[in-house]
Amino acid sequence: MATIGLIAAMPEEIKPLLARIETYSRETAGSFTMYRFRAGSRDACLVESGLGPEKAARATATLIAAAAPDLVINFGLGGAATPGLRVGDVVIAQRILFARERLFSEQQGLSPQLAVTALDLLQRNPATPFLICRGTCVTSGAILAKRETARLLPAGLVNPVLEMETAAVAKIAAREGVPLLAVRAISDDASEELEFNITDFTDKNMNIKVHRVFWSLTRRPWLVPQLMRLARNSKRAGGNLARVVESLLAEL
Repeated sequence: MATIGLIAAMPEEIKPLLARIETYSRETAGSFTMYRFRAGSRDACLVESGLGPEKAARATATLIAAAAPDLVINFGLGGAATPGLRVGDVVIAQRILFARERLFSEQQGLSPQLAVTALDLLQRNPATPFLICRGTCVTSGAILAKRETARLLPAGLVNPVLEMETAAVAKIAAREGVPLLAVRAISDDASEELEFNITDFTDKNMNIKVHRVFWSLTRRPWLVPQLMRLARNSKRAGGNLARVVESLLAEL
């Protein structure tokens, strides 16, 4: 019986899907939280990786060892690097780039067949109130400045989405021979230049710490409106993402 593995970084990305699934069990595997449930006639296992490439790589290895999935879906939120995508739109990745020191290297590990199949399945429903399209995941270990990143990206790149995990997930999935599908919903469009770095709010292990959030906002109170707007947009994008992932679980 086929098993589908899923990996997402944050509770805000996972909770909307679990709310739609309703019945699931929770367990721990190493330092990670896992959720198991049924997806049609198959088993599904979802791991919460935490932020950043290092955690994503370890979580992917843990997921594959614990569940032996026949395929893995990496899903989450991301920022549009170039104009065109709006908040709530969903991108199916057909390419991955890893960003480091103003350079972008092509990464392997995505399944082209899964990406094409997923797009075909999802685009059959013309009533979907948001765009579902192909694109490119641009993975980095930090939040990138959008205007500068857009200027440096390779020419002709389709719908680049900035995020922090996909390249690391792809590396482990490719090593273990497991097909990978990557799905990202837009939480901030290209006009929303983020005025903070995630390390402002996290410890050295990329764990968000409440005291660091309060300390940062005390020093830079002008961030509060942006964070409130991002929270609203992330909720909307997370709902669309959950709807898409649920459809993929039912139909892939």
